[in-house]
Amino acid sequence: MKHDIIVVGASAGGIEAISALVKGLPRDLAASLFVVVHVPPYAPSMLPQILGRAGPLTVCHARDGEAIQPHHIYVAPPDKHIILEPGRMLVRRGPKENRFRPSIDALFRSAAYVYGPRVIGVVLSGVLDDGTSGLWSIKRLGGTVIVQAPEDAMHPEMPENAMEHVEIDHVSRASDLGPLLSRLADERAPTELRVDDEHLRRLALEVEIAADDGAFDKGIMKWGDMAAFTCPECHGALVRLEEGTWLRFRCHTGHAFTPSTLLAGITESVEQSLWQAMRAVEEQAMLLDHVAKHLRDTGQTGRAAQFASKAQQARDQARVIHDSLPEHEQLSEDSAPADARS
Repeated sequence: MKHDIIVVGASAGGIEAISALVKGLPRDLAASLFVVVHVPPYAPSMLPQILGRAGPLTVCHARDGEAIQPHHIYVAPPDKHIILEPGRMLVRRGPKENRFRPSIDALFRSAAYVYGPRVIGVVLSGVLDDGTSGLWSIKRLGGTVIVQAPEDAMHPEMPENAMEHVEIDHVSRASDLGPLLSRLADERAPTELRVDDEHLRRLALEVEIAADDGAFDKGIMKWGDMAAFTCPECHGALVRLEEGTWLRFRCHTGHAFTPSTLLAGITESVEQSLWQAMRAVEEQAMLLDHVAKHLRDTGQTGRAAQFASKAQQARDQARVIHDSLPEHEQLSEDSAPADARS
């Protein structure tokens, strides 16, 4: 077999990169492409039309249960994962990974598990680090891994994170990816592969979770040590998962995170909690003012003054919370200073 399964992931700045990639592909490409781009779940995706105009291949949104055809590009629809099976695709609304659905990692892992050395994985422009874990799985199962050259990417964080944790086969400018993929697709894929059974079992489990949910019933909590913090999506218990030098987390309901996306999610939750605290204290002040007015209107001036004083204290507390909000920093590993990361 040849390298006939190509999976591509991108986020911010990735539309331009994917368009450049598709532009360089031949009409008779001996492979099928699967594309995940982080897009809002509430808006229709025009990516198939954009890529269809950019290059010669047929482009469409992936459909659940559809057979895989060569010379086609399949795009993940908004708010749905693409999961590959032998000869066909699943399109499912499984748990978010790295706070996104569709997830690059979910596609990449399923491709690696089903097609092994036949897979080429490509990570393009984007922030944070979705795609690194999936690219590691592709490499581990004998596939070929490629990243867009960071200096060529509008947002280099995704390629840079992949390069830090995965042994990359090719680093290329977006405009050169089409000819590179065409050449690699014509090369014969290796047939011998040695992967330990434990890794394959966990990979199969995570593919099942992305497709069907039910992480707790499927036994995800047995595959790592419990973490001391909770999932920012659902507040479920988190388990640590290690992949070489790479560390990830998955909660018992199925949500998955890298350390960077987990940190971003937790800091966002802290900000939400601060806003909720300010709202609650301001509601308390409004109620105290209401009671004070009622007491004044009924001639209970002494008690009214006490309630009015408590209302002012609540407003002062709300002001303290309000003033702390601009100082709350949105954090991820990529937002840390370069010297700290090194």
